[in-house]
Amino acid sequence: MKTSWEKRKKFAKPTPIRTDQQEMIQIGNLFDTGQLPMLVTPRVPDVDLTEWVKSRRDFIEQKLRIHGGILFRGFDIHTEKDFQTFTDKNILVPMQYKEGATPRSKVTENTYTSTEFPSDQHIALHNELSYVTTWPQKICFCSITPPKVGGETPIVDVRRVYERLDVSLRDKFAEKGWMLERNYGDGFGLRWQDVFHTEDPKEVEKYCKENQIEFEWKDEIHLRTRQVRSAVRKHPDTGEWLWFNHIVFWHESSLESKVREMLIESFGRGNLPYNTYYGDGTPIDYKDAEHIRNAYDQETVSFRWEKGDVLLLDNMLVAHGRNPFSGDRKILVSMGEPYTPENL
Repeated sequence: MKTSWEKRKKFAKPTPIRTDQQEMIQIGNLFDTGQLPMLVTPRVPDVDLTEWVKSRRDFIEQKLRIHGGILFRGFDIHTEKDFQTFTDKNILVPMQYKEGATPRSKVTENTYTSTEFPSDQHIALHNELSYVTTWPQKICFCSITPPKVGGETPIVDVRRVYERLDVSLRDKFAEKGWMLERNYGDGFGLRWQDVFHTEDPKEVEKYCKENQIEFEWKDEIHLRTRQVRSAVRKHPDTGEWLWFNHIVFWHESSLESKVREMLIESFGRGNLPYNTYYGDGTPIDYKDAEHIRNAYDQETVSFRWEKGDVLLLDNMLVAHGRNPFSGDRKILVSMGEPYTPENL
């Protein structure tokens, strides 16, 4: 039985490339397997990447639907301003972070640093903002200062993750969905004031009601929220099934064992900063969480960042993470083209 990847390779219609395109750029694969990302490099000096991508939007969109991600390497993107110009012209309808879960700094109006997490820590694979009601379809990274050691941004095609999962487990999540539970105010994670961008509890309640989030004030400063979302989705353009969620990202089994034991002993399982369940609130077995993690691991690819690299991803098709690193690292990120599904 052919996988959806093999079917896409067989039936994808090649896009004719005009002579001027052939002279200016070269298209290939970063990896011999032909998996993501597609690699685009200049054939001649001083190619204006921003204008080149803008003038070939249909071509870029088609390649993104096939590969999931495109790496632009060796072009004229050198500074934060260069990247801002690129995203302003090539990511339609920019989005800002909401319901954030990790610290990051705002560089310009629609450009942020990548997650400011301790450099010795691994950030698990995830599709950006899969737990909100409206998420970005595009996410774009730029390497301003590549780390000398580590710091890669691993990526994975979640169509392939979906195919790797045990069918009975996949069907169970498809039926029940998944629940994210968050607890604020215990000194771990971001404060609710930072996540919801307000100091007013009434504004928090209003946002939660509008975005299908259950909320509970445990006292004046401690807040608990729960939201149930679909675990599998169809891509709105390709119709392909995707494993699109943060289930193992925030499941308690993802915590280092000593940290997990300490938190559960100190606060109780129901008061962990984050945890995930089946959509009906029943626990997710550790073995099932590990099976999902293995599916991600078996499909993950990564590459060393080079200065000026720009990585454009279809956020629904491709999950991303971060490897530990040493030394300076500055990877910028921008996102946009919001999508709201009919069923959450």
